[in-house]
Amino acid sequence: MPAISVEDVLVLPRVPSPDPVASRQRPVASLTTAPKGLEGEGFPVRRAFAGVSLVALDPFVHMDQMGEVDYAPGEPKGTPWHPHRGFETVTYIIDGTFVHQDSNGGGGRISDGDTQWMTAGAGILHIEAPPEELVATGGLFHGIQLWVNLPGANKWNPPRYQDIRGREAVLVTTEDGGALLRVIAGELAGHLGPGVTFTPITMVHATLSPGASASLPWPPGFNALAYALAGSGSAGTERRPMEAGQLAVFGPGDALTVAADRTQLGGVPAFEVLLLGGRPIGEPVVHYGPFVMNTREEIVQALEDYQAGRLGRIPAGSLPHRSPGDADLGGGGAGSKRT
Repeated sequence: MPAISVEDVLVLPRVPSPDPVASRQRPVASLTTAPKGLEGEGFPVRRAFAGVSLVALDPFVHMDQMGEVDYAPGEPKGTPWHPHRGFETVTYIIDGTFVHQDSNGGGGRISDGDTQWMTAGAGILHIEAPPEELVATGGLFHGIQLWVNLPGANKWNPPRYQDIRGREAVLVTTEDGGALLRVIAGELAGHLGPGVTFTPITMVHATLSPGASASLPWPPGFNALAYALAGSGSAGTERRPMEAGQLAVFGPGDALTVAADRTQLGGVPAFEVLLLGGRPIGEPVVHYGPFVMNTREEIVQALEDYQAGRLGRIPAGSLPHRSPGDADLGGGGAGSKRT
């Protein structure tokens, strides 16, 4: 159950449904199922964007659903220290706790609806790990890590860190009150989320009650994605069935629709969906490990700069880690080569 909720959604501002005559509903262009894998030191993830072209995803590059997993004592795991360059990482914790630290002085604890927004820019080292008390006791962990590309002109910007508390998310609902919409970044029908982005995007976590539908205005210049975090429902006015772990990519238009099944199986109380959209950058993308650049030469430079220590230094008194040379540069949340 997402931590950020309200007892009565009917007290929230309403997002008006798009005019069925004047608006153009986005059709579902594709529906894919995220494969399962392991990340960092061995925590389970689903690769949400696997099998989807970067053209359809632009400006997004990579997304992992972390968990949902109920750890036993001693089981919680994190990532080693590792580098990033050329994009932004967005870590959204739905349930549980992670501790972040980076070589630029950013960091802290993110828990139960909080979001860590790290702009790697020209380069940074960071680590994400469960707190000691979670390792000792175990517990529920569920979150998202999203990679947002930067335009070539901003890939060399200084690193930046944003700590977005869950209570800062803007809460709104649909006209009939059937869905709770948490606006984390960007704009939804004039409601602005707290996340500040270089690349214009919208990020919304929607909880749809059984049988509810959400028809929402969506910028025509943005792409549109819906990833099912839990439960089951449908995407588009054509009602393409979708369930947890599936990604719907929408076609062109200025409105989108998602709906929840009347019966949610397995004790799931609602259909949980992450809605994403952004203005495509339209530049070449070379993605290798934790680096997202425009050319192969820039990837080679990033590797050389990392090995030479020019992407940052691990601070004294840092979180437990392996040496930076042990960081995974080839797979998992560090990604893989995609062009």
